[in-house]
Amino acid sequence: MQEKKGFWTRAVDLYVDGFRSMTLGKTLWLIIGIKLFIFFVIIKILFFPNFLSSKSDTDEGKAQYVREQLTKK
Repeated sequence: MQEKKGFWTRAVDLYVDGFRSMTLGKTLWLIIGIKLFIFFVIIKILFFPNFLSSKSDTDEGKAQYVREQLTKK
């Protein structure tokens, strides 16, 4: 009897089996990895700096700043 697999497991299996049989599979995985690195690391650093760190060092100070900005008229 075959074990029932979840959606994500089947999706990963599909891609892994597909790339394994390709001659350029490793190169394509490398390109995918580089693109994901650029999207999630480089873009985050450039466009989403940690703004609250410049306002306060403590969590309480950050919370106070956010509270002031939300209630400002």
